[in-house]
Amino acid sequence: MRRFLQENSEFIRDNARWLAAGFLLMLFSSFGQTFFIGVSGNDLRATYHLSGGGFGALYMTATLSSAATLPFLGRALDLMPGWKVARFAIPILSLACVLITLAPNVVALGVTLYLLRLFGQGMMTEIALTETGRWFTANRGRAMSIITPGVSAGTGVLPVLVVLIDAASGNWHVAWLAAAAVLMLVALPLILWLMRVERVPRLLDTGKPAPATARDWTRAEVLRDPVFYLLLAGLVAPPFIGTTVFFFQGYLTALRGYSELAFAAAFPVMSVTTVAFGFLCGGLVDRFGALRLLPFVLIPMTLATLAAALIAQVWGVYVFMLLLGVSNGFTSTLLGALWPEVYGVKNLGGIRAIVVAAMVLATALGPGLSGQLIDLGIGLPAQLLWMAGWCVLASAALAVAARAVRRRAARS
Repeated sequence: MRRFLQENSEFIRDNARWLAAGFLLMLFSSFGQTFFIGVSGNDLRATYHLSGGGFGALYMTATLSSAATLPFLGRALDLMPGWKVARFAIPILSLACVLITLAPNVVALGVTLYLLRLFGQGMMTEIALTETGRWFTANRGRAMSIITPGVSAGTGVLPVLVVLIDAASGNWHVAWLAAAAVLMLVALPLILWLMRVERVPRLLDTGKPAPATARDWTRAEVLRDPVFYLLLAGLVAPPFIGTTVFFFQGYLTALRGYSELAFAAAFPVMSVTTVAFGFLCGGLVDRFGALRLLPFVLIPMTLATLAAALIAQVWGVYVFMLLLGVSNGFTSTLLGALWPEVYGVKNLGGIRAIVVAAMVLATALGPGLSGQLIDLGIGLPAQLLWMAGWCVLASAALAVAARAVRRRAARS
């Protein structure tokens, strides 16, 4: 344990600039993530007189549009340094935080949600994961386990903070205006300063061989690869399920009689477990490779979904968040390290943009489909049981995909 802590502290010290840049990009992506938008969900529905299904459909449309845009915008990371991409992504995200308080009608709200999703969940995480994947080789898993908790930090702090700000000010606009100010005054100058110095990957960062990296596939080749779709079938399950629960947290609290603060207070539980299991997964990825872990990564998600479906008492929220944190810790770290092992690094920005777009698509379909089913009288707990079944089938798909990639690597 002492050696493990020493190695990690030395790694963080030697690479603090780049790890901090990735962590902050993930942290400030929170303002376009569903958990942050969902805290204002009831206020938005009341302001624009939207039903659960109507708001879900609007959110789905905005997120689908952002998913369709992301593969094209993400190509910018293969054409210019990441800091130049961040230089325009952060101000646009800040602008969207202001616009959500000014939107005069539902159409304008839809455009604002599109910008939040594209430049928050989409581009901010895309920049962080792509640049970190290029900066690190032998320690790619460890690096991913350090930057991905940025989202967990946001998840653990921001929902509670927003609830408290709303209660103190009596106006849900205040939290969004504060987010815009933080992005421009803190995030933009700090992240640009950190990213202006490029890191050259060192194959022997830890004195051991770098993990396997596949030949460099083109985006066209990836889109024709059947294995790619098997991987996506499994890896989009966590964002689909997590987003659905977060988006309808107001519905769930009303259905089961929870207080808003009780639900918001469960987010730190998820954040702590996400960080802890992210570090654990980072070490496992560096030791065994991402492919060997694939068949097991959805087990915690399956259990989390069953807990949310079957436990009606308020403590069930904390069980769900705990297990969701385990799942997020594994999947976020593993996803950062997986794609170089499967498709190489030369076109990593464009390939990862397709992956992120697929995951954004999942976060769009979740609220949209679930909202319509709720309007039809099929409650969220019943829907979650079907989602748990999806996780079981998806685990089998991931096992098949992992074997196929290993066989392909052995032939090359």
